[in-house]
Amino acid sequence: MSTQPDTRPVPIDPPGVVRSPAFAQGMLLPAGPTLYVGGQNGIDADGTLLDGLGPQTEQALRNLLAVLAEAGTDADHVAILRIFLTAGVDPTAAYEASAAVWGRRRTAVTVVAVPESRPGVLVEVEAVASVPPPA
Repeated sequence: MSTQPDTRPVPIDPPGVVRSPAFAQGMLLPAGPTLYVGGQNGIDADGTLLDGLGPQTEQALRNLLAVLAEAGTDADHVAILRIFLTAGVDPTAAYEASAAVWGRRRTAVTVVAVPESRPGVLVEVEAVASVPPPA
């Protein structure tokens, strides 16, 4: 019988975000504790892709916030956001939408233009966050 703590990553799949058998919405590393949030896009809890860059960005960030909350952390503990925009889209709507949901938090941000990952998906957001100890 091992006395070592279990340090395997734990999937984070909040009830309000669509669950996939292929990937987890986030992974909590108990040894960190650091949360790595997989790419969130403009798909709501029913699996519907929203129309347009602004609505997709807002939904992606709401999904991200749900994953953070489920792991016991929040936007103030995010170390980096990585934002992938479909090549050729005007990012103005994404910037405006992110300010509406995310606010003006200072965090490291990477924005990259990428080929369309699947039809209609215009934005995907991932993050790395620290998880504070329980109060």
